[in-house]
Amino acid sequence: MPEQDEPSAAEVEAIVEAVEAGKDDIVVPEELLVEREVEQAHLQAKSLYAEILHMPIGQKIKLALRGNKDARTILIRDTNKLIRRFVLQNPRITDGEVISVCRNRGADEEMLRIVNDKREWSRNYQVRLALVQNPRTPLPIAVKHVASLDERDVRFLSRSKNVSQTISAQCKRLLFTRQK
Repeated sequence: MPEQDEPSAAEVEAIVEAVEAGKDDIVVPEELLVEREVEQAHLQAKSLYAEILHMPIGQKIKLALRGNKDARTILIRDTNKLIRRFVLQNPRITDGEVISVCRNRGADEEMLRIVNDKREWSRNYQVRLALVQNPRTPLPIAVKHVASLDERDVRFLSRSKNVSQTISAQCKRLLFTRQK
């Protein structure tokens, strides 16, 4: 992977504004901006990963904001936090992709906070459940969502060893109060 200098916040902001306004001169392959059929996607996945890996930061930002599902899937796991954040700002990101981000135990806290803060996503039951189950979700966020879960899931979480003790205890408390 080629070494790239981290752009300053002002440079990143300028790139984002230019991309969103459509007045940028950043060139990315056209096939990465258009959604493809599933069969085509599997054939080109490995070369696509290598291509994206060697892109400069400006192209990655544009691809994160405008790219297709294949590009988003690769960029959501990029080492740069900025790129991952911009993928979540892509208007074409689907609920399924957001759920997989929440289920990913490698997702960083900032991404989970962004998902939680967007009302459209936090209304989705599967997103809330994934946030509660993810050990990297900040405790206040996870505890807040416990009360909105179905009894079956709360019962499961109260016995689960894959969640924090705080979440497990909150689930037990909730079950106790619901039984009264």
